[in-house]
Order: sequence, then C-alpha cells, then structure tokens
Amino acid sequence: MRAPNECDTMQDVRAGIDALDDQLVDLLVQRVRYIERAAELKPRFGIPADVPARVTEVLDRVSARAQGTVLPPELAASLWRDLIAWSIAHEIKLMGEAPAGHRPGTA
Repeated sequence: MRAPNECDTMQDVRAGIDALDDQLVDLLVQRVRYIERAAELKPRFGIPADVPARVTEVLDRVSARAQGTVLPPELAASLWRDLIAWSIAHEIKLMGEAPAGHRPGTA
C-alpha cells in the first residue's frame, strides 16, 4: 500500500482506502471480542453494561488522541459514540440485562 502522498492515480488512492478499511474491520473484530469478554467478566464484579464514567473516559481519550491530527476530534467522538452505544447494547444482550429505563415485566 502506498502512502497517500505517493498515490498518483485514483486507483492508488482507492486501493489504499480499501486496504485501510480491511484493517479497520479487523481491528473492530478484535474490539468486539474485548466487549464480549467484558460481558463475561462484568457480572462477576457487579458491574453493569453501561458505565457512564467509562464512556466519558473513552470519549475524552479518543478526542485527545485525535487532537492535532487531520482527524477532527468531534468526528472521532461521534464515531466512538456510535461504537460505544452498539457495544453497550451488545453487552446488555449478552449479560441478559434490561436496557436502561426498562422496568422488568414491561414491554
């Protein structure tokens, strides 16, 4: 894969983007595995799927990581908000928890 500044054609650019997309999917697969492990461990320690302080910590860390790069921190935070929301929902499903605000016995 060529570096962006070494791409001379749109084919080169697209090949680079496709290769990065493949790597991103592979990394997200690994992240889901960690989420699934968290769903196994959290009940042992009495930790719910949704831990707001941890959500804030992750969003702050990701935004700080993006700071000073070409990736706008607000875009990074937005992407991670969606990723975190999905992750919490997945943990809730795996842990058998009722979603926040849900009362047992109601639809």
